[in-house]
Formats: sequence, C-alpha cells, structure tokens
Amino acid sequence: MLEKIISGGQTGADQAALDVAMELGMPHGGWIPKGRLTEAGPLPDRYELTEMPTASDEARTEQNVVDSDGTLIFSHGHLNGGSALTRTLAKRHGKPWLHLDLDQMTAAQAAQGVMFWVRGNGIRVLNVAGPRASKDPFICDDVRAVLKVVVRELLGAELKRKGRSRG
Repeated sequence: MLEKIISGGQTGADQAALDVAMELGMPHGGWIPKGRLTEAGPLPDRYELTEMPTASDEARTEQNVVDSDGTLIFSHGHLNGGSALTRTLAKRHGKPWLHLDLDQMTAAQAAQGVMFWVRGNGIRVLNVAGPRASKDPFICDDVRAVLKVVVRELLGAELKRKGRSRG
C-alpha cells in the first residue's frame, strides 16, 4: 500500500521522514524551494527532491500536498507556521490529513494511528510535514521513531500479502 514518502526537505520532521525512507529502502522525494534551501543551507544531493521554479516555501508545501495521497503532520503541541499552512492546504485540496500531537500520545500510539489512517485512506504517496529543527529540537527523533515502526509494519504486511497471492 505505502509506496513512497515525500516532504519539503526542511530540517526537522521533513528530513527525518526522508531519512527513514532511505534507511528502510523506500522510495522518497518531494518538492523543495529553488536552490534546495533549508534553514541549515542547501539540502544534500542524497535527498532525491525536485527543485521548484520559485523559492517560495508555500508553493513547495502546496505542491507536496497536491502530489500526495495524504499528509501526515507531526508536532509537539498546536500547529503553527508552515505546519498550520500544510493543514490548510490539505483541506483546500480535499486531501486526507492527520495531525499527530506527540505531546498527547506515545510513539507506539502514534504509529498505530498512522497505520490505521494510511490503510483506511489508501495512502500510497505519503507527504510528511512538521516543524523545522530550530523550532522543535525533539521532532527529528520522535518522527523517526514513529515512522520506522509504520514503514516496517506496512512494508512487511505488503510483502506477506504478495507472498500469499503467489502461493
């Protein structure tokens, strides 16, 4: 079911999601502003993102929402800034979205919720968003913890399903 993870490449939640995809052998991508700019400088080439024709963070965010089957937004607390914009854009485009306030649940609870949501909405291309590292220094580790469980579970379930259909 889940085939690809995309994000905007910013430090924090975005890069954490891309790192999990690469570590677990899942395709990744997404759109990044012109110049591949992040708050820490240009995004390294190992991240397979496509540059937008503009440096606009909002245009990048909207394109990732549009190009995905659903958007997962992580936070510690209420959404604000670019994360709130992501939710607004998902609503505007009629795309499924899920906000996980990691202050309100354990990583295991969050992972179970994500798997249920991904399966229930038929998400194949998952857009992941959340705060940048300078705004939330704990978001990277928490996003990695949740997504590692989700990707391993969903990929394992898909491999088992395909194995049964052949035999």
